[in-house]
Amino acid sequence: MASQMTAQPAPAPNAALWKAVRAVLGFVGVAFLILFALIETVPFVLTVANSFKCLPATREASEAFIPVPPFGIDCRSEGVALPATATTDGLTFNATLEGYQQVLEYDFGTWFRNSVIYSVAITALRVLFDSLAGYALARMTFPGKRVMFFIILSTLMIPGIVLLIPRFIILQQLDLLGTVTGVILALAADAFGVFLMKQFFESIPEEIEEAAMVDGAGRLRMFFQIVLPMATPALTALTIFSFQGTWNNFMDVLIIIGQEQELWNLPLGLSQLRGQFGDTLEWNTFLAGAVFTTLPMAVLFFFFQRYFVEGVSYSGLKG
Repeated sequence: MASQMTAQPAPAPNAALWKAVRAVLGFVGVAFLILFALIETVPFVLTVANSFKCLPATREASEAFIPVPPFGIDCRSEGVALPATATTDGLTFNATLEGYQQVLEYDFGTWFRNSVIYSVAITALRVLFDSLAGYALARMTFPGKRVMFFIILSTLMIPGIVLLIPRFIILQQLDLLGTVTGVILALAADAFGVFLMKQFFESIPEEIEEAAMVDGAGRLRMFFQIVLPMATPALTALTIFSFQGTWNNFMDVLIIIGQEQELWNLPLGLSQLRGQFGDTLEWNTFLAGAVFTTLPMAVLFFFFQRYFVEGVSYSGLKG
């Protein structure tokens, strides 16, 4: 009996071509992303570089990524003590801590302390209040629940600057303007945090809470001892978002604190450096302060960057 041969399908004639096209498109896509990331990084790199330059160098060679101004710029003419100076190929290498020394002469320590106080207190209150409100909207049943949730969502569509005047009027009526309490209470909860926690709580199986109820656990005990520990990823994301937003908050502190200089935070204090110098802004001092302000957030993002992504994904869970 003649053996029957199983016919193998012939390979597509253009398979190799399509494979090569996909490889090229993938390479182009990766190259574009790398280029875009480098472009986004350039402003921060220039900020750090100029913070280590003397004032003439920041004006004449601000585009240099290392403190190497064109030959002829002498930082010593400004009375700056240079820790390192060398001449190579017609360029004078000048690196100085002048900007950092000058920014520390201002009330920088007070600004930094206030930023820490505002950020820690507001973040702690947001984690507490937003998680409680999110759990109530996700699990509890009460009249007007859906309407309340839609109202909270609608506030996310309103620009924050629109709320400045109503917030100012309320705090003025409560005699909380120019106080630390006013800043903390005004920002102690936000709609995004409530929405984020609600979405995450709805992803937790209800059977876990039903089992706890059978064992006699009350609502608050069940929330703090069972549900909240399971929401650690969402709580971490909320903590990072809240701390970052409060640390960089300029407008709210400006409106609430006003001219109470001893209560300024870092963004508000650094803005006054620019206002003080005007057209003769000492850029190395200003940029050194910007580096001091940015560094804690850069470190925070470096160690917890995956939680930023998780925070966005949690907000897209079932609603």
